[in-house]
Amino acid sequence: MTKRTKIWLPLILAITFVGGMILGDILDFPENSISNKSSKKQKLNRLINYIDTEYVDEINTDSIVDITVNSILSNLDPHSAYISKSEYEAVQDNMRGDFVGIGISFYKVKDTIAVIRTLDNGPGESAGLKAGDRILYADSIPLFGENMSNDSLTDILKGPANSQVQLKVKRNGQDDLLKFDINRGVVPLKSVDAGYMLNDTIGYIKISRFAESTYDEFRLKMNELKTPQMKNVVIDLRNNGGGFLKQATDILDEFIAKDKLLLYTKNKKGDINETFSTDRGEYEDQKVFVLIDGKTASASEILAGAIQDNDRGTIVGRRSFGKGLVQREMNLGDGSAVRLTVARYYTPTGRSIQRPYEKGKSDAYYSKYMERYTNGEMQSKDSIVVDDSLKYETPGGKIVYGGGGIVPDIFVPRNDSQAIIDIKFMYKGGVMDRFIFDILDENRKFYNNLSISDFMEQKLITDEIMNRYTQYLGDYDMNYNFGSTSNILKRYLKATMARQLFGSDLAEQIANKNDKMIEAVLNQKN
Repeated sequence: MTKRTKIWLPLILAITFVGGMILGDILDFPENSISNKSSKKQKLNRLINYIDTEYVDEINTDSIVDITVNSILSNLDPHSAYISKSEYEAVQDNMRGDFVGIGISFYKVKDTIAVIRTLDNGPGESAGLKAGDRILYADSIPLFGENMSNDSLTDILKGPANSQVQLKVKRNGQDDLLKFDINRGVVPLKSVDAGYMLNDTIGYIKISRFAESTYDEFRLKMNELKTPQMKNVVIDLRNNGGGFLKQATDILDEFIAKDKLLLYTKNKKGDINETFSTDRGEYEDQKVFVLIDGKTASASEILAGAIQDNDRGTIVGRRSFGKGLVQREMNLGDGSAVRLTVARYYTPTGRSIQRPYEKGKSDAYYSKYMERYTNGEMQSKDSIVVDDSLKYETPGGKIVYGGGGIVPDIFVPRNDSQAIIDIKFMYKGGVMDRFIFDILDENRKFYNNLSISDFMEQKLITDEIMNRYTQYLGDYDMNYNFGSTSNILKRYLKATMARQLFGSDLAEQIANKNDKMIEAVLNQKN
């Protein structure tokens, strides 16, 4: 691996995580009006107006306002955030859990749109689009050409609900272009990535974030797995940076008996808002395991903390991030918004798991987090520093701590080599996706005719494909010698292939083979 690669991989990981953390925990409140009565508040408005009307050079005052807002928020806590008008729609799509479109994921291959896969239950799937199809025209608008950006393509393919778009598609093996009249519809963006049975008695569900649709997705997946034999469930919250608070508490309500405290929040006035479980819990008799790591944050920590504090299950993994601040989204009137911290949340025993921070010191806040990778706590639970003054006891007598994340009941060290860490990053970050797409594209007929059992039994990732992948990385100045990790790389390449052919359930099942946290669960006497 080159020096350059060693630098950019951790950097991208950090940026990706911090970006996810900005979403935070979101409560639904009525909008407040913004008061400009104070002379100090009016001062800022006047300054912007003077620059707009009197300054000698032409200045984009919109950009000045954006800079000002970001500067103000940077002097608050690390999780208050500004969402510009240009970012707002994409953020809302992500948090809603759906968007209006034709329901495909695609690459731009050379100068043409190539369908990677159709999204489950989307309009594209219903109309008959297939992976590998090249979309050449939409309503007679050419979609090919070097100057066509991904944003432009997305804008053309998206549109109002129930509006129709006619696509002309080139399919391998067909001489003529195929025509598809597709009614745009609501397309789900999954937040429950996968669900399958680990064995006859243990179900597994992976939640990547808490969007508006997460609880419904969770119930649907649990109903698919539900059998008389399923006695335990694993909820995987690793790398889950949070989202809508209510989605997390709705899932908790399924596992915790009626009238138990799930969490409470406290604002600057000291007002306390408590959330209790109801009588709707369908899985109160099942044993729960929650998988967490250092990127498990906010709403995910609420779920893990409530399970732990109510003695309802076992937390497995490594200490979570430590975010106990609640944001409220407020519209700024021009299509932009601010997510402002309005309260702190507390787990049922009364602990705040928010890590310490100094106002206006976000860089130090995240740098302190990164020390976990060098101070030994990724390898040993004994290296986790806890504050004895923030010690709490659950009703069952378990000692838990506040002030810096959820400490797991069963600690699983991170002992992966750098090569394995890089392989996992390539899988999760999409580096493998384009390569595997090209492999599949060479023989779509063969791959599309594989059953799941045939796919699992056959050795589809050959040494030749491995060598081609290494060369593919080299073309992007990422030079690797995978050596002893070759079998692990083959597994993740096959998981990527499964994701494109069959979806995320099978992909995660393959990727999770030999997963240390899952093994820790399977080793328990259930």
